[in-house]
Amino acid sequence: MIPSKVFMTKGVGIHKDKLASFELALRDAGIEKFNLVCVSSILPPKCRVVTKEEGLPDLAPGEIVYCVMARNETNEPHRQIAAAIGNAVPLVEENYGYISEHHSFGETEEKAGIYAEDLAATMLATTLGIDFDADSAWEERERVYKASGHIISTTNICQTATGDKKG
Repeated sequence: MIPSKVFMTKGVGIHKDKLASFELALRDAGIEKFNLVCVSSILPPKCRVVTKEEGLPDLAPGEIVYCVMARNETNEPHRQIAAAIGNAVPLVEENYGYISEHHSFGETEEKAGIYAEDLAATMLATTLGIDFDADSAWEERERVYKASGHIISTTNICQTATGDKKG
């Protein structure tokens, strides 16, 4: 059971009940028809990152779908929340990559997304033996990672939301 394709999606759901808001977020993301099973952070060798539109037709309602999920929730008025996924794809298809998840409070979509992307890229860089300064800014590490010739791409997807004014 090794996936050959992966896609990223995001959604938000607002409801007074946690389960109902989660269902609405799945609907917004277009994946409410599947039985999701969370897995850890490995992007399998030779697994292609495709668009959601390309990946969805391969799935059937009720199917067990493995995922790396970032999820966040709040019932606090005006509370900013974020859930982000990052991925890092190695240049050599026979190597595995990484998918990371990040859940935060008070971060913008851009900041949380970059953080998740950085996590995935850093995990991949350490397994490939890429020499880098862990204390340098993401933009500098991203340049080093891609210049190494071992990492072909890094991306992220992030969903933010703000708690209802009434909680």
